[in-house]
Amino acid sequence: MTTTPADTAANRPPRANLRHRILAGESTIGAWASLGSLASSELLARAGFDWLVIDLEHGVATEADMYAQLLAVQGTPTTALVRVQSAERMRVGRALDTGADGLMIPRLETVADVAETVSWMRYPPTGIRGLALTTRGAGMGAYTHATVAAEINPRITGVFQIESPLAVANAAAMAAIDGVDVLFIGPADLSHAMGIPGRFEEPAFIAALDAVVAAARAHGKAPGILLKDGATVPEYRDRGFTFIGVGSDAGWVTAGAKAQLAAAKAAMAG
Repeated sequence: MTTTPADTAANRPPRANLRHRILAGESTIGAWASLGSLASSELLARAGFDWLVIDLEHGVATEADMYAQLLAVQGTPTTALVRVQSAERMRVGRALDTGADGLMIPRLETVADVAETVSWMRYPPTGIRGLALTTRGAGMGAYTHATVAAEINPRITGVFQIESPLAVANAAAMAAIDGVDVLFIGPADLSHAMGIPGRFEEPAFIAALDAVVAAARAHGKAPGILLKDGATVPEYRDRGFTFIGVGSDAGWVTAGAKAQLAAAKAAMAG
């Protein structure tokens, strides 16, 4: 008989397990849910990834789809992160109120902007997040005004993308901020911003990776990166990355379809 997990703080979004693992130095593997598909997101979560990013920046899903996407993922042990479209107070607040276990924040470059965004992710007194006790992200009434900040603030995972030379230069100061749990490199955006688009073996690009890893580790935070596939994990693990994305549902559907079509055409020609 299948049993329903107890309704405890550990099981209720936002769930703290991933943040605790990150800050303890544990390595985790995740993927992107880009297709806006509930079935696809649930399939990825059931595959056993530590975390999934529901991508509102480049993916198909919109904020209107977010609630159902979170439910699809959070019916499993996989942590549901939302990459917001941009760092704006209402976008951050809406994603958290809907029940995201944490957020991925794109396109920030300065320490001041990162600190401000972290403040939107925390209830007072440590932040300025707007409070409504009946939202899913606040436990739907499970907490009181006296307890909600202490219960919820420490459970939200903060992943901040490093996508420009200025962000690389500011990485150490960003990592020093409580609430910045992961410094996450977007290789494509960073390489384009550096003027070496897609040239991931360039010495300057490798130096930027190493600088971000050193900045994160110096402050007990996780260096993260998105890779093309799982086969490249050992190389980046050896460079010190511990929060590693290995692809997306959109990429795997495309690759799988092309591989099966090629195999079928080869068989027909044989």
